[in-house]
Amino acid sequence: MRVPDRLKVAADAGLGVVLAAAVAYQAYRVAGSWGGDYWLFGAAAGAVVCVLALVRRRDRLWTAVAGLVAAALAVLATLVVHLPAEPGPAMSLGLTVLVGSAVRTLPARAAGAVAAAGLAVVAGGFLVDPASPVPVLAGLAWLAALTIGLAPRLLAARRHTVAERVRRAERLELARELHDVVAHHITSVVLQAQAARLVTARHPEKTAGSLADIETAGSEALAATRRVVGLLREPAPAPAGGERLGELIEGFQSHGPRAHLRLDADPAGWSAEVSSTVYRVVRESLTNVSKHAPRARAVDIGITQDERVVTVEVEDDAPPVAARRYRRAGYGLVGMRERLEALGGTLTAGPRPGSGWAVRATVPTRARR
Repeated sequence: MRVPDRLKVAADAGLGVVLAAAVAYQAYRVAGSWGGDYWLFGAAAGAVVCVLALVRRRDRLWTAVAGLVAAALAVLATLVVHLPAEPGPAMSLGLTVLVGSAVRTLPARAAGAVAAAGLAVVAGGFLVDPASPVPVLAGLAWLAALTIGLAPRLLAARRHTVAERVRRAERLELARELHDVVAHHITSVVLQAQAARLVTARHPEKTAGSLADIETAGSEALAATRRVVGLLREPAPAPAGGERLGELIEGFQSHGPRAHLRLDADPAGWSAEVSSTVYRVVRESLTNVSKHAPRARAVDIGITQDERVVTVEVEDDAPPVAARRYRRAGYGLVGMRERLEALGGTLTAGPRPGSGWAVRATVPTRARR
């Protein structure tokens, strides 16, 4: 999910206010307990780390490294000179942002190194002043950074794993369809060859025509095989004629919103691959409406055809809900995209302007070369 730029700006502005308040509060408390100018060092060091936290989007690795180096130098300074314990609350908050951001987005090795360096800084604070509560606060901040970074990272890894599982299932689902396609066309070639042998024995002058028929059958076999050979899957559903699509829509309307089918195409002329793909796109789209758009009142299904492609469009009118906009594209569409790309088609899914959700798929009527 890509966060809009204006939301990033607003989030950074709010973070800047929080970090500035943390620096000011720390300076106030140190000035009240230590007196004099002791607050200056902690406020300056904390401000440096907080500024790095605000510009972390430029380079998450080097801003995190710079923040950790600044924190380590501050800890060493408190060891050499009698100063308030570091990393202080403001610096700990800035390090939480830097370390959490790095753990979330960087490659595993770099993220692990940043997390380990953050733990080393916390350990250094304990060594300098084990009796102070400041290192404890820094340790809690490090744990928070680790949690903030690892939670979305693990969630993204899980989604990737599930998506790969869906793709593998889609490939396996094509296995028997590939077998059926090849068996059908090879049988045709064998029958043509047998007929050619009989014709040649009686009418040798017709041999060329028989060989041309065999060549045509072989070409059709190759073309059909190319449409499915890249993926593997089990038997495809029956051809998606108008009657079968009508049954699907009637079943959907029995427990969901009203659905209207506009069929400006000739399903009778589709190949088995096109028919099954159109049917599955419509079925998956209606399933997503049932699962993720319970407030939808109507669904429009449009199927059109030209010389090159069959276009399927499924749109609902569910009210706009921010959380729904980013969760409507389920794993079923991952498998659909895998199938369509294998056939040379496309699949797009996303929110419509104003309200509702739209799925658009194109299925070539001829094999991709």
